Amino acid sequence: MKNDKKIFFENLDGLRFLSFLSVFLYHSFYTESCQVGQNKLYLFLTDRLFANGNLGVNFFFVLSGFLITFLLIEEKLKTNKIHVVNFWMRRVLKIWPLFYFAVIFGFFGFPFLKSLFGQTPNETAQIGYYLSFLNNFNLIKNGLPDASILGVLWSVAIEEQFYFIWPIILYFFPVKKYWIPFLLIIFSSIIFRSITNSDILNEHHTLSCIGDMSIGALGAWLIHKERIKLIVKNLKKYQIISVYVIFILVFLFRKELFFENYILRVIERPFIAIIILFIILEQNFSKNSFFKMKNFKTISKLGIITYGLYCLHFIGILITLTLMKKLHFSDNLFNIIVIETLVSLFLSIIIAKISYKYFESPFLKLKKRFSHIKTR
Repeated sequence: MKNDKKIFFENLDGLRFLSFLSVFLYHSFYTESCQVGQNKLYLFLTDRLFANGNLGVNFFFVLSGFLITFLLIEEKLKTNKIHVVNFWMRRVLKIWPLFYFAVIFGFFGFPFLKSLFGQTPNETAQIGYYLSFLNNFNLIKNGLPDASILGVLWSVAIEEQFYFIWPIILYFFPVKKYWIPFLLIIFSSIIFRSITNSDILNEHHTLSCIGDMSIGALGAWLIHKERIKLIVKNLKKYQIISVYVIFILVFLFRKELFFENYILRVIERPFIAIIILFIILEQNFSKNSFFKMKNFKTISKLGIITYGLYCLHFIGILITLTLMKKLHFSDNLFNIIVIETLVSLFLSIIIAKISYKYFESPFLKLKKRFSHIKTR
């Protein structure tokens, strides 16, 4: 790849949106109706089909680790160093404005609206954790916050913790030795999981999750080697379909496959991360793919606003739930699994589009001042 060439992985936006959609459906289908809650179709959707929709967050972690590390490697190859402060500034401009908007809304706007609708706010979250990007530890300590919008921000916090130290590590190591910190972090994550073996720690603790990003990073490092790139480029059809079949099986039967056995539970997260990495590499470098996400134009366009969708989708969900309850539509199976879900998704997209165009974009345009590699 030439140093002056713009770097853009055109298949990643579609993967981002599908990852969000997985999380969105994991958060959907809320009902207070006992009759609906016992329906077989409802139970299939909530307890089987989308019960592991939170794996979309794992996908985000691996994808982020791959993309950001790929760009940092390109930067180091081009300029012979990592510009640490500039990297931090790019992260600040991309992540902080919307993150802190969500925090302010969660701690101040949500309780006000809840009181307005005659409900009593009962927030257990502590704002200090959120202001310092340590809110995943707040979730571990105090459980899910009362404000739903705050509950999804734990993954953003882990990414920011990781990427605070990431450019420093890559700054001091030569590119050819990057495999050393990558593997150290991956094995440290596995050791942490083996010692704790706790569901909430495995899912939300930084030391458990950073292995995902390191596996993505390792993939970015490996794909810079022509031999590895050639292998991925020439993957056979049966190899490609095997990867997707394994991911689907994990998505549908994660608990049965991993949670009942201690050893499998320990290696579950890195195993899934490796499968996700194969999907990312196959989508971007294989010539024998069954499909490419770039060909799904609408999905790819929506992938551009994925960060807003992820942070703000609970606003769309809560507006819809409130309206459905007011209209007495919330005790019908079809309304809950179809109408409520589609309206929530539609509102979430509208909110995210407005956020991206009028709030996030001015900050994103400033990123170019701190970039040494041409991206989209």
